[in-house]
Amino acid sequence: MQSDSNPLPTARETDADHARLDVLQAALDHINQGFSVFDAELNLLAWNRGLFEMLDLPLWLARRGMPLEDFFRVIAGRGEYGPGDIETMVRRRLERAALFESHSFERVRPNGQVILVAGAPLPQGGFVTTYTDVTHERRHQANLEQTVLERTRALRQSEDWLRLVTDNVPALIAYLGPGPVFRFANRAYAKWFGHTPVSIIGRTAEEVAGPELFPDLAPHFARAFDGHAVSYEYARKLSTGRLAHMRSTLIPDRTLDGRTLGCFVLSLDITDQKRSEAALAQAQRMEAVGQLSGGLAHDFNNLLTIVTGNTLALKRLADEPAMPDLAVHLDPILHAAERGADLTRRLLAFARGDEGRQDRIRLAGLLSNVGRLLSASLPRTVAIETEIADAALEAVIDAAEVENALINLAFNARDAMPDGGTLKLCLSRRDLDENQAASLGLSAGLYAEILVCDTGSGMNEETLRQAFDPFFTTKAFGTGSGLGLPTVYGIVARTGGGIDIESKKDSGTKVRMLLPATEGARASGDGSEAPEPIAAGELVLLVDDEHDVAEVVRDQLCALGFSVLVSNDPADALDLVREVDEIRAVLSDIVMPGRTSGTAFAETLRSLRPDLPVALMSGYRQAGGGRALEEIACPVLEKPFTTRMLAQTMSEILAHDPS
Repeated sequence: MQSDSNPLPTARETDADHARLDVLQAALDHINQGFSVFDAELNLLAWNRGLFEMLDLPLWLARRGMPLEDFFRVIAGRGEYGPGDIETMVRRRLERAALFESHSFERVRPNGQVILVAGAPLPQGGFVTTYTDVTHERRHQANLEQTVLERTRALRQSEDWLRLVTDNVPALIAYLGPGPVFRFANRAYAKWFGHTPVSIIGRTAEEVAGPELFPDLAPHFARAFDGHAVSYEYARKLSTGRLAHMRSTLIPDRTLDGRTLGCFVLSLDITDQKRSEAALAQAQRMEAVGQLSGGLAHDFNNLLTIVTGNTLALKRLADEPAMPDLAVHLDPILHAAERGADLTRRLLAFARGDEGRQDRIRLAGLLSNVGRLLSASLPRTVAIETEIADAALEAVIDAAEVENALINLAFNARDAMPDGGTLKLCLSRRDLDENQAASLGLSAGLYAEILVCDTGSGMNEETLRQAFDPFFTTKAFGTGSGLGLPTVYGIVARTGGGIDIESKKDSGTKVRMLLPATEGARASGDGSEAPEPIAAGELVLLVDDEHDVAEVVRDQLCALGFSVLVSNDPADALDLVREVDEIRAVLSDIVMPGRTSGTAFAETLRSLRPDLPVALMSGYRQAGGGRALEEIACPVLEKPFTTRMLAQTMSEILAHDPS
């Protein structure tokens, strides 16, 4: 009778199972990881050779049914779990293992070996665990992390050096990424837009530049991100109210395959350069004015000579009983002609630097004249007051220059009083002793003190300190040359005097001019009355290419008692000198037709007749003419001139006539 229980395995089947297990064990032994299987009672069920070799476990543990706690006790006994009670450490680990939970952790053995332990529970209870030696990987990772750390530190140091360099470069430097967004900016660039090098990072260009400026910059940024280098200029008003000018260059940051990653920004403050360019342009314009004014002065003075000469002729007729009221109308004409001549000289002095003509001038009259001129030029909201404490003060000055200085100061005062105010011109005497004069950089003595005072906005200390600096101006860019006060300073300095300014913000300005002075009555004619004849028919050769001018001067010479030959051509005049021995003197214009000049003509005359007196007339002296005139020692009569001035010049040259 057969039994229902499972038959016992035969010897053949047992041998087959052992063979399969041997094959499985051989396979597990060739795995480069440790391997173990513990059953539900935490007894060893399977393992491989790698487990015992990797963990240096004794081989007596390599037996089926070996409890897990024996493994823990061996390992703890070697101190691999750290200090403490061995049984306590074993018990704690058994409790954790009995939970049959997945686990993964790394354990560093005392020899530095790093073992990755990973376990997972089995369906019928127990768990399978793998042990991996990750020492090499962890060392490689640690080396990699150290390398990254060192490179990060080097990069940070490099960035610090870059920051140090860029912050000390006198330029604005930045880097823009796509957006465009700021990725870097040196201190100067960040400060330019009111940021710090930290606060500007990550902000868009539109946010930093602002809604007013960014639309002007956006096309340049777009072109730079398209891969093109761009240069441009822009202006921006600073918080101080000053308009600053900047020149920027954008350089694309491109990869080898042509992609644009961002752009570098280099900006330079060109405000001073713009001012210098404007000053140079102004100087060039003034040079052009000077060249133009030379020709205009010659023609204008010829016209004034005609006006003056004919007016003087009419004044001689006015002495007749039949025309008693004619002189009343002629005096204003003469005065207007004199003012026109002064205006021409002033234009030449400013535009070409010609030296002015100095004379002894009654300052009270000059100040009164300036007051009259200003009353018609300044707004009605500006009241003009003139105070003259000493009417006898006189100074040796170029009246036109000093008038120009006072008018310049008055116009500055007008600009400082846009809503009106009071302009005061004062004249008084100052006697400076040695100490007072030394403090002002002057010589001791009598001075005329001219004050120009206003009730305008005044100046702060910084403006007052730079008031006389060339090209310094507080006016809007392009509306002031910055040459007004320096010109006034130069005019006063040429007289041997001094100038200073007192001013406070919102308290008006007082400009004090000190001119070396004398006092006393001075007899001076106005040049209008006709002098007595100084010659009795002596023959004079008059040379002038302007027919009308020649006729006026001929009449003036005839009124002085001379007989006159007139020539409009230098070559014809030379022939007359050769042929007419009775010619006693020659009066010639400096500007002659063709290539011949008056000075060359005078030299030729001297070679023909060294004893012949020569005087020259000038409506405008060319640059360099002064040296030539000194070499031939010819007096020069500046047009327009009065009959008295002509008489004085003719008397001078005839007095030196060796015959």
